[in-house]
Amino acid sequence: MARIAPSLPLKARSSPLAFQLRARNLPQRTFASTGIRRDQDEREPESLNSTRPARENPLSRAQKQFLDSALRVNHAGELAATLIYTAQTPPITKAYPHLRPLMKHMYDQEAGHFTRFNELLAKHRIRPTAMYPVWHAAATFLGWSTGALGREAAMACTEAVETEIGEHYNNQVRELLSWFKDMEERGEEPGEELRALVTDIRRIRDEELEHLDHAVENDAKEANPYELLTGVIRAGCRGAIWVSERV
Repeated sequence: MARIAPSLPLKARSSPLAFQLRARNLPQRTFASTGIRRDQDEREPESLNSTRPARENPLSRAQKQFLDSALRVNHAGELAATLIYTAQTPPITKAYPHLRPLMKHMYDQEAGHFTRFNELLAKHRIRPTAMYPVWHAAATFLGWSTGALGREAAMACTEAVETEIGEHYNNQVRELLSWFKDMEERGEEPGEELRALVTDIRRIRDEELEHLDHAVENDAKEANPYELLTGVIRAGCRGAIWVSERV
């Protein structure tokens, strides 16, 4: 049977270096809140049908730094996910042809996540992590090695990665919703771009957790040694997130 791996036509419009040069030379765009009064009972802000003009209220320096680091690490993580699936797919689908549609489905979703964060980095002139080449190599090796160990190890890898990533995205959503609450208390409303970002992160988080469910359904917990394998991968993910947020 021919060995087919998902293609990876996901090169950024600009290389990481080009992003970095652009970030140095161009004024940075920012997400902003708008000063529109709204009802205080809602869990999170909703658009108002108001003719009252909105005033721009840029985010604080700390909030802008949070968004920069969040988008940077999200971009790196989604690149890594596409590379893991690309490396895992040939050995897994050769041994288990019935998993080809599932592997393609998960890859396609990760590719969409990567494309979205790539667009956001370019739009807001945020540099990608300087560790980009290192994560590229590490993700490829992780995918190849777990794929070579078999279906259970590959699925355990997905379970471990998605457990950490799901928690990571949950933390981002909580932080952004706390901003919404603060804006609400000041009588302001979040800007549309900030709303859209929360919607994007929630959708991506839900798709990542769907991958976790698929992994468990396909015997992730039968990997040997399960605890060691998932523990090492989860620790590696936490380390990569910490570094990518800062470098």
